[in-house]
Amino acid sequence: MSDPSMFDREDDLVDPEVLLSEKLVYAEDDREGDDASTGENAAFERLLQFLKESRAFDFTGYKRPSLMRRVRHRMREVNVESFEEYQDVLQLDPAEFTALFNTILINVTSFFRDEESWQYLRDDLLPDLVRNTDGGPLRVWSAGSAAGQEAYSIAMLLHDLMGDQFRERVKIYATDVDEDALDRARHASYSERELAGLRDSYRERYFVHQAGGRHVFTPDLRRKVVFGRNDLTRDAPISRIDLLLCRNTLMYLNAETQARVVSRLAFALRPHGVLFLGKAEMLLNHTSMFEALDLKRRFFRRIRPGIAEGSGMGTSGRRHQSAVVADNASQLRNEILVTNPLAQIAVGAEGRLAMVNHRASAMLGLSDRDLGRPFQDLEVSYRPLELRQHLAEVAERRSAIWLREVEWRRSGPESTYLDVHIVPLLDPAGEVMGASISFTDVTRSRQLRVEVESTTRQLEVAYEELQSTNEELETTNEELQSTVEELETTNEELQSTNEELETINEELQSANDELQSTNDQLRDRTSQITELNAFMESVLSSFDAAVIVADADLTVQVWTRQAYELWGLRTDETVGQNLLSLDSGLPTDRLRPLLDAVLAGEPAVTGQQFEAVNRRGRQVVLRLSVNPLRTDAEEPAGALVLMEDVSAQAGTAALLSDQ
Repeated sequence: MSDPSMFDREDDLVDPEVLLSEKLVYAEDDREGDDASTGENAAFERLLQFLKESRAFDFTGYKRPSLMRRVRHRMREVNVESFEEYQDVLQLDPAEFTALFNTILINVTSFFRDEESWQYLRDDLLPDLVRNTDGGPLRVWSAGSAAGQEAYSIAMLLHDLMGDQFRERVKIYATDVDEDALDRARHASYSERELAGLRDSYRERYFVHQAGGRHVFTPDLRRKVVFGRNDLTRDAPISRIDLLLCRNTLMYLNAETQARVVSRLAFALRPHGVLFLGKAEMLLNHTSMFEALDLKRRFFRRIRPGIAEGSGMGTSGRRHQSAVVADNASQLRNEILVTNPLAQIAVGAEGRLAMVNHRASAMLGLSDRDLGRPFQDLEVSYRPLELRQHLAEVAERRSAIWLREVEWRRSGPESTYLDVHIVPLLDPAGEVMGASISFTDVTRSRQLRVEVESTTRQLEVAYEELQSTNEELETTNEELQSTVEELETTNEELQSTNEELETINEELQSANDELQSTNDQLRDRTSQITELNAFMESVLSSFDAAVIVADADLTVQVWTRQAYELWGLRTDETVGQNLLSLDSGLPTDRLRPLLDAVLAGEPAVTGQQFEAVNRRGRQVVLRLSVNPLRTDAEEPAGALVLMEDVSAQAGTAALLSDQ
C-alpha cells in the first residue's frame, strides 16, 4: 500500500474514518454476474485471487468483460487455453507477471487529450481555482497518470497561467498502479510520435530535443511533479486537492468499486474542488457528492455538505376571535361545508357524529339519519382505518395529524387510497369541541407517482446501461488504440529486422563469393594433387620391386601393385594398418629389426637377401632394401621398403656354380 507521506511529508493526512466506513465488498455488475456460476468464471475468479495474494494486485473490482479480454490476449501470446493452465505458467515463470500487468493496465494517453476540455479548463476553471487559493499552494492530483503526459499537460497550463509563481505555489502529484509506466513518466522522455498533436509553442518552450529523436520535458518543471504508486481501489487518497484529474480510469471498474473510488475522490477534494473525468465517465449515480460544472466536457465540483437548518419555531396559540358577521353567515358557512368537494365529517366532543357533507355521504355511505349517532357505532370509525384511537390522540395533543395513502379495499378489484386529515376543533377558550375528519382520494395521484417512480427507475437503469455501454466502448477503443500502437511498434521492429536481414544477406553474398573463389582454388589444387598422386603412383608402379611406405608408427601409407603380387593383399586391406601385423607371408621377423634400426637413425640397409613364401605358396628369394624417409626434422618420418624378387637370378647363379 502506498504511503501518503511519499507525496507530501508535511500535511497529506487522510481521515481514517472515511476508509473504515467503506464496505470492502467486491461485486460485479448485474450483466457480469449472470454467468458467475460457470466453471470458466470460477477459474477466472481464482486467477484474480491468486494475483491478489501473490503480487498484491487486486483486479477483483474491475469489469469482467474487458478484464477477461486482456487476460485472454496475454494467454494467446503464451499459447495457453485455460485459466488454470495460465495460473500454472505464472507460478513457474515469475517474469510472466510483468507481461500480464502490462497487458491489463492499458496505458493509453496523450498530451492534452480531448483538447476542447483542456481549453475549457484553462480558460474557465483554472483562473478561479488559482484565485480561490488566495496566494496559498495549489494542489493537483493526476490519478491513473500512465506515462505522465496528463501530469505534464496540467503543469504546462499552470506555468503558462501563473508564470514564476508556479514554482512556489503549485504541487502536482501523479499516481498509477503500473510501476513500469511510472518509471517512464519519471524519465519524462517521449518520442516524436508521442508528441504528435502538441502545439509547437509548447514543444519549443517545455521540451528539450535529444539525440535519437527523443524529447525530454524541461527539468525545471519536471521537479514540480511527484510520481508515486497508488491503487485507487485500495490505497488512501491524497487530501486537500484543488484539481483532481482521473480520466478514463473509473470506466474499467464495476459499479460497486466505482462508488467506493468516487467517495475517496470526493474526500480528497477541498470544498468546491474540481474533478476532471474522461469522456466515458459521467457520475450519474453520485449526485449527492458531485455536481456537474460542464457535463459535456466532464467537469464536476464537489458539493459542500449542507448545514442543517433548525426547525421552524412554533407559532403562538393565540386565536383570533371571529368578527361580528351578518345574520346569514352561519348558514353560509354551513353551505360551504356541506358542498365542499372534499369528503368531510365532524365528531363532537361527546363522541357523536355532528356533521356530514355531501361528498362524505357519497363516499362513506353516511346520511343525515346518522347525525347524532355514536361515532364508534358507525362503519367509518374502523373502515378504511381505525379512527377512534387517532381521535383520542388529536384530542390529547390538540394538534392535527395526517395519515397518508391509507388503502381502502372496496368490493371492486381495485383499491382506493385516501389521505386522512384529522384536525381538532377548539372553542375560544381553547377547549376541544370535537374533531374534523377529511378524506382525500389520492388514488390517481398515487398511481401517477408510482408510474413516475417506475419511469424514473427505468430511466436510471437505462442511464446506467448507457453509461456502462459507453464505458465499455471507450475501454474497447483504448484497447484498440493500444493494439494499434503495438502493431506500429512491431512494424517498426519488423522494418528494422528486414534492414538487418538485407545487410546480412549482402554479407552472406560477399562471403559466398569468397567461398566460391576459395572453392575454385581448392578445386584447382585438388586437381593438381590428383595428377601428382597419379604421377607418383605411375612412378612407383614402374619399379620391378614391391614398394611399401610406412610412417614412424609403422602404419602403411603406400602399398604398390607389386606388393600385392607378392603377398596377396590389396591396397585397401593394408593402407592404415600396422605393417608388422599384416596377415600375409611377409617375413616380419626379418623386417622388424631393420625397420627399428632405420627409424632409430641408423644408415639405410640395402641388398640383403632372404627367402620367403609368396601369396601363391612358392618359395622366393627377395632382395630387401630399407631406407629412411627424410623431412626437415632430424628424426626419420618413416621408412621406405623395397622388395625385389631375385629368385630367377639366384637360380641361375646356383646352376652356374654347379657346372
